[in-house]
Formats: sequence, structure tokens, C-alpha cells
Amino acid sequence: MVDKEFNLNDVVEMKKPHPCGTNAWKIIRMGADIRIKCEGCGHSVMIPRNEFAKKMKKVLVKAEAEH
Repeated sequence: MVDKEFNLNDVVEMKKPHPCGTNAWKIIRMGADIRIKCEGCGHSVMIPRNEFAKKMKKVLVKAEAEH
């Protein structure tokens, strides 16, 4: 499996859409667990990093690099 790259504040697409109908999630916390927030309704979910890597499809918007 190719290791997917994602960073804090990236907007990602998951394999299954959220019940609100949106499939865009923003990464708001990273660690052993990753917290993502639905861009549609604002609901946030915390899931283990390895489970997140399996369920993530692709990065939609890369976060701006802070300099």
C-alpha cells in the first residue's frame, strides 16, 4: 500500500460520505489519533491514525505552508 501523505489543516476526501451529504473533511488534530471535522455540518470525529489512512481516499486541498 502506498503511504498517503496528509498534514494538519489539509482537506481530505474519505471513502464514505458523512450523513450530512458532504465528503470533505478538515484535519484539525494529529497524533496517535487524528481528529477530522466535517466541512458541511462541522461535526468532528477522532479516529486512530491507521484506520484514518485506510478510510482516506485523497487530499482535496493542501494546507498552506506556514513560514
